[in-house]
Amino acid sequence: MANQKKEFGKIYDKYIEKIYRFIFVRVSSEDIAQDICSETFLRGWESFKTQKIDNPQAFLYRIARNLVIDHYREKGRTKIISAEYASIPDPRAGFEEKIAFDSDLNQVKAALSKLSDDYQTVVVLRYLEDLPIAEIAKALDKTEDATRVTLHRALKALKNEVNRTA
Repeated sequence: MANQKKEFGKIYDKYIEKIYRFIFVRVSSEDIAQDICSETFLRGWESFKTQKIDNPQAFLYRIARNLVIDHYREKGRTKIISAEYASIPDPRAGFEEKIAFDSDLNQVKAALSKLSDDYQTVVVLRYLEDLPIAEIAKALDKTEDATRVTLHRALKALKNEVNRTA
């Protein structure tokens, strides 16, 4: 048991920031994100004690994704992509460039929030979390080909949504 705790502790240390960020982007609330993140690792630990998990990162993303979905089902709220997450100004950029960047970023975030849950998830995991297709496929419990198709369709839908609001 002590060896399992040590091994899971390493998994926790390695993935806590990524899992928290993924959840925070989806719920836009620090308190809710912390609660869901804690529940994610608690459920991960419970599973880890009783079964072998080949890919802990994908497994934790799947738990987190399901908990976020459950959160919105319970609350009946709409999903909002967090403004704080992607608002990273470039210190070299001038005032006009920063305004243009913020405007473009807000437009993309608004468009992303209008996409389906699957599309939002695949875009966030691929482009914000920088996960490879194979990891995303495991997290979504889909084949790699289905994940590529979903990502392609999500990007097309995002592009259409951005063009519609432009």
